[in-house]
Amino acid sequence: MTPRRAGAAAHLAASDDPGHFNYWRREPLAYTTGLATTAFAAGGVRAPALLDLTDNPDGSVTMLLEDVAGRPGTTLGATELGEFAYRLGLGQAGNVRSADWMARDFLRDYTLAQPIPGDLSWDHPAVEQAWSPELRAGLRRLWDRRHEILDAAAALPRTLCHHDVWPMNLIGTSHGVVLFDWAFTGPGPIGEDAANLALDTFWDGLADVSQLGAVLAAVSDGYARGLAGTMSPDQVHRAIRVTGAAKYFWLAPRMLAAAWTNPRGTGYDTRDWASMFAGRAPMFRTVVEWADTI
Repeated sequence: MTPRRAGAAAHLAASDDPGHFNYWRREPLAYTTGLATTAFAAGGVRAPALLDLTDNPDGSVTMLLEDVAGRPGTTLGATELGEFAYRLGLGQAGNVRSADWMARDFLRDYTLAQPIPGDLSWDHPAVEQAWSPELRAGLRRLWDRRHEILDAAAALPRTLCHHDVWPMNLIGTSHGVVLFDWAFTGPGPIGEDAANLALDTFWDGLADVSQLGAVLAAVSDGYARGLAGTMSPDQVHRAIRVTGAAKYFWLAPRMLAAAWTNPRGTGYDTRDWASMFAGRAPMFRTVVEWADTI
């Protein structure tokens, strides 16, 4: 890893500020301080072992991590994701940590950094075809309430968050799920990692969206079981709704801004714009429903 990654979008540029959401040395520090291996140990969740770390003459860092054998997270079903959420809840219960190299306020800083033009048009042909008028209105309402929703997330109980829990960072093994990529870790609101896991399983078309309801239920209920004794199930479910709305209020406007100016690029989601807008509609309906309960 390097202080500056060639080709990175401006809003995702690495930072030398230790509290910035994209501080470039955070993952090496997560390993050398022992955080990655102990963060959620109470739930049996672990990171891959660090085998070697080298500070290179050019200022970059080379990390050699354990080669974890197992099933890719994209193959895990609702039951397995719910079990992981349960273990994540166990690991996050009462787990409040901070350090100057951790992300100060990932949820607010990352979401508000997204480049959304002030004169954004919501009438792209792909949107009009894929999203109902009610969904478009709900997403605009969500965007307009973004600061209110971020404030609601900030008022929730705090825990240590990974901030990037999704199937591409998971490998299922016979001894449990291994969690990769600790570059964003830091304090955050209860519920954020669980909300991210449930929805980010589907955004990029990597899983069958017909399983959305089953995964949402399994992750929410599993996470609530993990936090039993710390928060009531109703409190946990509300936290997931609040943080899920806060985590994704920017995504629809960002997609629209890109669709107006760019052909489809490369990435995890390789669908054309029309297919992407249609494929993401069920998750956006969930986010709007969550936001409207806040």
